[in-house]
Amino acid sequence: MNWLDKLEKRFRHFGVRGLMNYIIGLNAIVFFMIKVEPSFYYSLALIPEFVLQGEVWRLVTYLFIPPTFSALWLIFVLYFYYMIGSSLEHEWGTFKFNVYYLIGMMGTTAAVFITGGVATSVYLNLSLFLAFAYIFPNYQILLFFFFPIKVKYLAYLDAAFIVYSILTERLPGKVAAVVSIMNFLLFFGKDIFINLKRGRKNYQRRKGYVVQFPKDYTVHKCEICGRSEKDDKDLEFRYCIDCEGDHEYCMDHLYSHEHVKES
Repeated sequence: MNWLDKLEKRFRHFGVRGLMNYIIGLNAIVFFMIKVEPSFYYSLALIPEFVLQGEVWRLVTYLFIPPTFSALWLIFVLYFYYMIGSSLEHEWGTFKFNVYYLIGMMGTTAAVFITGGVATSVYLNLSLFLAFAYIFPNYQILLFFFFPIKVKYLAYLDAAFIVYSILTERLPGKVAAVVSIMNFLLFFGKDIFINLKRGRKNYQRRKGYVVQFPKDYTVHKCEICGRSEKDDKDLEFRYCIDCEGDHEYCMDHLYSHEHVKES
């Protein structure tokens, strides 16, 4: 993401550290305010007609409307948001995380103005989860506090829900769902394409020359720690798109290694 690296060098001091913490806190506050006065919801919702009449705060305040009004479920959801947001910010840095969220917010806002309807942050948060699952595919959580499951499997359900929304929702929902996917692909599309392309080449290579492979041959090997698929069958590897040449790393070192620049 060279374009993002260039932006960070120029504007990194504009980043809001702990952005997700503020959003979570305001979700909790708005939850109690709406419980006390339900009509408060309509004062915060993003309704283009009212924005054009001067109620510009709606461009931001819709992000603070909680996704559920069940207190128990909200605790779980907000904790999940905290885990995702803090993990992404720690991995990317404050500026890149802010940019990801800002682009998703701007896309959601634009979708509402183009199609009408009322905006929610549901698809924006689903986009955040896709990013988290892509970077930490083997991270395990307790589903419903009891059932251990890796986030990559939940990401498949996430993606399926977004596709289902594109196919079945009314136009505002379709566009919002498409925007969430576009935000994810803007950050990870090139990486996904490169890995798919190289994975196909590796498959063809293995298929044609498997009889020539020595017993200690490995398809993938991290250049930092030296681990391969033989060390852990669930270990995942990626080629770094910012390194010059073909350099492969496990997920533990993909985003923390020093990029290789060939002279």
